[in-house]
Parts: sequence; C-alpha cells; structure tokens
Amino acid sequence: MSNLEKTLSIIKPDAVERNLDQEIKNIFLNNDFKIIKEKKIQLEKSDAEKFYKVHETKPFYNDLCAYLSSGPIVVMILEKENAVLSNRELMGATNPKEAKEGTIRKKYGVSIDKNSVHGSDSPENAKIEIEFFFKD
Repeated sequence: MSNLEKTLSIIKPDAVERNLDQEIKNIFLNNDFKIIKEKKIQLEKSDAEKFYKVHETKPFYNDLCAYLSSGPIVVMILEKENAVLSNRELMGATNPKEAKEGTIRKKYGVSIDKNSVHGSDSPENAKIEIEFFFKD
C-alpha cells in the first residue's frame, strides 16, 4: 500500500541569496524525494500576501510577506511516500535554534523568519500551495 504524496517546497530568499539552492535540492534528492517541477521566481508582495493568507491575522504576517517577496525564491513540487511529513521532518523546526541536528533549518536557517525553506503542513494545503505556484 503506497502513499505517494506531493508537497510544495520553497527555498526562501535568504538561502537563494547565499547560493544554497543546489545544496538544498541535493538534500531532498538524497532523502528519496523526486523533484517533479521547479522554477525560480520573484514574487510580488501582493502574491506573497495571497500565499500566506492563512497567517493574515498573525503579528508576523506583514514581515513574512515582505520577506518572501524580497528576492528570488525556488518553488518545487516534491514527491515521495508521505512527502508532507517527510519534508517537515527534513526541514526541522521553524526556529533554527530549536531544529534538530542534520535538518535543513538547523544547517542553513539564519533566524525564525529567515529559516531558508518552506514546506506544506498538510496534504490538503500541499494541493492548494502547489496549485498556487503551478497552475497549468
């Protein structure tokens, strides 16, 4: 019984700026993820606001949107068994200081905001987020 899932991954501006995109992609590939589609884009702040709409009421919302649209990002569709959970484990805690050794955020995250990567938090949100960036 296979549970092949897709999830969205974003390599955030802080990581792209430091030329870590290939290194981070290799981490996914070395952990049995397939990169189904990817593209490097620069978001408008209005697009970042739509993408992070779920966080609209939170105090960090504005900073988050400003940050995600502050430079190029790499958006990817990753596929693997239980991709959503696997990706979240691989990324580590939102705050790099609390992330486990060996996770992407522990290794590359600068701060709770500049934590290098985003990943969908549920299969339902993965569908919505993938659709957001890859409307065919």
